[in-house]
Amino acid sequence: MMTVDGFFEGMNREIDWHNVDGDFNEFAIEQLNNASLLIFGRVTYELMASYWPTPEAVKDDPVVAGKMNSLGKIVFSNTLKKADWNNTRLIKGDPVKECNALKAKHDKDIYIFGSANLAAALRNEGVIDEYRMIVNPLILGNGNVLFKPSRKRLSLRLIRSRIFNNGNVLLCYEPVK
Repeated sequence: MMTVDGFFEGMNREIDWHNVDGDFNEFAIEQLNNASLLIFGRVTYELMASYWPTPEAVKDDPVVAGKMNSLGKIVFSNTLKKADWNNTRLIKGDPVKECNALKAKHDKDIYIFGSANLAAALRNEGVIDEYRMIVNPLILGNGNVLFKPSRKRLSLRLIRSRIFNNGNVLLCYEPVK
């Protein structure tokens, strides 16, 4: 999820502006049903791991919480000492090499949520097959950008889109080879 001006979180990592409703949750469940694995950088992992296993998350969104907690997860970090969230494996190695190997082993989708630094490393090496962005109808004004600066240009082709009832727009792109 990102704002019209390209931020995926506020300056202090706040995401209280995420425009989530029943229509979005149905989409989230559909996506998670098609996932074989979730991958994160350290910061996003820590944020997700601090929320989804909590009683509050299970009460507020039991289906998504159940899927987030049960799916296999990988966190890429050279500084994290351990990864305690259920079904999580910590990898300190090269994310490009590891993700290419993971893609060969899994027949369902592998998702990166947030994790802008990890996504940038994978983008620069052509590892990402599809970009799914949900644009929230909000101009935040400042925050952390989803797409980090890069010296490489990446052309994308729109493969599908969807307008949600709350004004969010899903844009799905594939890299042009």
